[in-house]
Amino acid sequence: MRYAEQFSMNSKNRLKETRESLLLSKAELAREARVSPLTIARIESGMPCRMETKRKILLALGLKLQDKNKIFKD
Repeated sequence: MRYAEQFSMNSKNRLKETRESLLLSKAELAREARVSPLTIARIESGMPCRMETKRKILLALGLKLQDKNKIFKD
């Protein structure tokens, strides 16, 4: 594995892993969270997002806001 791949894997959040464990597609999660599928894809690739977007995603996944650290690293 190249360094760039390893670095990007370490900087990612756990959104994709959690979404897939719930058998949700990006589109399904986006619909539930009322965000775009592109937003979900960007977050899964490690890009930052607003606090409001994180809140919407956590609630769409059926998690409590206190569970933020289970999905997002920051």
